[in-house]
Amino acid sequence: MKNEEMETTYTIPVGPIHPALKEPIRLDLKVDGERIVDVDVVVGQVHRGIEWLGMNRNNPIQNIYLAERVCGICNISHPFAYVMAVEHAAGISPPERAEYIRAITAEMERIHSHLLWAGVAAHEIGFESVFYLVWRVREKIMDLIEYVTGNRVTKAMFQIGGVRRDITEEQFPRIRKTLDYYKSIFDQLKTVFLDDRTIRMRAKNVGVLKREDALKLLAVGPTARASGVAKDVRQDQAYSAYADLDIKAVTPDILTGSIVGDVYDRIIVRLLEIKQSMEIIERCLEEMPPGAILAEPKMAKVLNTLKKAEGEGVGRHEAPRGEVIHYVRLEAGRETLATWKIRAPTYVNLMSIPTILKGGQIADVPIAFASIDPCISCTNRAMVVDRKTNEKSIMTYEELHQLCVEKTRRLSNGLVK
Repeated sequence: MKNEEMETTYTIPVGPIHPALKEPIRLDLKVDGERIVDVDVVVGQVHRGIEWLGMNRNNPIQNIYLAERVCGICNISHPFAYVMAVEHAAGISPPERAEYIRAITAEMERIHSHLLWAGVAAHEIGFESVFYLVWRVREKIMDLIEYVTGNRVTKAMFQIGGVRRDITEEQFPRIRKTLDYYKSIFDQLKTVFLDDRTIRMRAKNVGVLKREDALKLLAVGPTARASGVAKDVRQDQAYSAYADLDIKAVTPDILTGSIVGDVYDRIIVRLLEIKQSMEIIERCLEEMPPGAILAEPKMAKVLNTLKKAEGEGVGRHEAPRGEVIHYVRLEAGRETLATWKIRAPTYVNLMSIPTILKGGQIADVPIAFASIDPCISCTNRAMVVDRKTNEKSIMTYEELHQLCVEKTRRLSNGLVK
């Protein structure tokens, strides 16, 4: 009888292929009845070797378009951080006008990304009419992105030392017209998501991440800000045109006067950030400086400069999901990058998932997990496979640390020679 009483918990695998998950990841849920008592997050399904390609097959300019494909939704964010890292390493300063164009395109991406997330969130709780409403609304910003950049998805706007396309004054009226449209429907979106009884019941006090946990687990982006951690790279270490715009991190207490850190608060943060992005774009249009959009228009000359450059650089950008970091190292005489390392926001936000899900109900897993806006394709790294036996293995912290030490010694020896 005692053994039977102890057997009250079961493990339920969710994923890597599951209707509630839009990308391949596995959540092993330990449950007691309907209550979640423990969670194990298993990644490693879609490693694509992008960093390896960037260091072995492409030159730094070709890598811009590879960086765009790290994430289909955040395909401005990764090239933004990447070009900043290369510019930092090579000592290249983009023109001021290019910095404003970069900020405009990044904020247009934030609007479309947050609207995309809002539709997916509605879908996760079974509110299909809201899903269709929001994605219909999102089409306006997608059309504007195509108008400004030439494409709806991969925009190819960024270049080392600036941007590839200008935003002219003739385009300003179309941009402002789209912003006016979003201003006109913003209150409707706010009412649908914050006042609807169904959404409030499914989002309030669900997937709670307290401020101290968000700090301890290094959460970033709306996931952190919804828990009251007012950090935003555009605010804390202002870059590009953001240094002129005095950006303030958005937290839910701005609207409600309190912070819970639940799914509802993450909805609030993203809605308010849509409004903030519209204001940023308007200011950039008003204060757009004249001048060139590239530090050096001849790409052959840029490549020659990069081939001679020696150094390392870091690019940090506040993507819609949170801080994305690109690190690069250039070696004189080398046509490809010596090192390229990417850290996507989901990589750190996944650490919060066990805390967010524990104590909750199985039925809340889809919306609670989706509330961090996960992107698994830009998170995954490598899985170790024995070529002889084809067996997969998991490396311990000690083993990984030893490999790092050995690699550092090899690199150090190479520099000495």
